[in-house]
Amino acid sequence: MASPSPPELIGQSAMWLECLERVSLSALVERPIMVIGERGTGKELIAERLHYLSPRWEKPFVKVNCGALSEDLLDSELFGHEAGAFTGATKRRQGRFEQADGGTLFLDEIATASLQVQEKLLRVVEYGQFQRLGGEDTITTDVRIVAATNVDLPARAADGRFRADLLDRLAFDVITLAPLRVRPEDIILLAEHFGQRIARELEGDFPGWSRTALEAMCQHNWPGNVRELRNAAERATFRAMAAQANGAPVGPVGISADLLDPFNSPWRPPRDLFTSPTPAPIAPAATQPAVVETRPSPAQPADGQPVDFNAVIAELEKRLIETALETCRGHQRKAADHLGLSYHQMRGLLRKYGYGREGAAGETNSSASGNEALTETE
Repeated sequence: MASPSPPELIGQSAMWLECLERVSLSALVERPIMVIGERGTGKELIAERLHYLSPRWEKPFVKVNCGALSEDLLDSELFGHEAGAFTGATKRRQGRFEQADGGTLFLDEIATASLQVQEKLLRVVEYGQFQRLGGEDTITTDVRIVAATNVDLPARAADGRFRADLLDRLAFDVITLAPLRVRPEDIILLAEHFGQRIARELEGDFPGWSRTALEAMCQHNWPGNVRELRNAAERATFRAMAAQANGAPVGPVGISADLLDPFNSPWRPPRDLFTSPTPAPIAPAATQPAVVETRPSPAQPADGQPVDFNAVIAELEKRLIETALETCRGHQRKAADHLGLSYHQMRGLLRKYGYGREGAAGETNSSASGNEALTETE
C-alpha cells in the first residue's frame, strides 16, 4: 500500500522551511507534540503532516476541536460513554481515543479543555488508560497526541488555568509557527497559489497580481494569517475576472481596501450600536488600493511590467528590520523577538544587508542614535 502524501504546505521563507524540517524530525518520534500559532497559521495542517510522516501513517488520524464542545460533551467525545451514562445515552459509544487507537489524535484548542477533562487526559498520556463516561472497565489505547493552541499555555499553567503536569507531558517538542506578517516571501507565493486556484474553478486564466497589489498584501498585518489571505486573494481574483467578463480591460489583479477587509464600509455598524443612542460616525472606506507609500526602487516597475521578486522581498525585509530596530531602540535580540526570529536569524539578516557598516543599506542606522543603533545587549 502506497503512503498517502502529507498535505501540501506552501512557503519558501527560511522560518517556514526551518519549521518543516522540525516537523519531519519530530514525526519520527513516538511522543506528544505541541503546535503553537496564531489563528490561521496552519496548525491542523502541521498536525496532519506529523501523522503522515510518522510510522503511524496507515492508522487513523482523528481530530477533535476542544473549543467547540462543552465540558460534558468533550468528556463523552474523547472517552466515549456507556448506555445510560446520561439522558439520551441509549447505547454504548466509542470515544475518539478508541477510534484513534494505533494512530494520532489531534486536540485543537487544547487550552479550552476543563480541568476535569485535563485530569483524564493526563492519565491517558501517562499510562495509555481511561474509562468511558459512566463505565467501570479500564480501556487501554495506543495513541499519539498532537495538541494545538493559540494561547500562552505556560502562563495559563502559572495562574492555575491549565495543569502544569499535563503541559509537561504534552510538550515533548513544541513547534511554534511564525505569523504570516513576518514572512513576505510566503505571502506572495500563497497569493499566487490562491489566485490560480480560484481562476481554475472559474475556468479562466489568472492574469497575475499588479505591483501595488503585491505591496499591499505584503504590508497588510494579516491577523487571520493564511486563512485571511486566502479569502482576500480569492475575493480579489473573483471580482477582477467577473469585471473582465463584463468588458473591463484584461490586466493584472489589483487589491483595494475593501478587498483586504470585506467589512470596510461606511455603513458598518458601530460596536456600541445597541448600547449608545448616538454612535460615533464611521469614516468612509478608502476607495483606492491599500498601498503604503514607499521609497522609489528599481525593483518596483510600473503595473503590468515584470516584478523583480528578489528585489521586492529584499526591500520589504529591510523595512521590517528598520522598523523593529527603531521600536526596540537598536537592541538586536529584542528586535529579533519582535519579528518572531531567532537571534542567529536576525544576525544573518543584518550581515546580509550590511547593517552596522558605515554607509551600508542606505540610512539603516537612522532608527536609533549614536552607538545605540545596533546593540546586542543593554
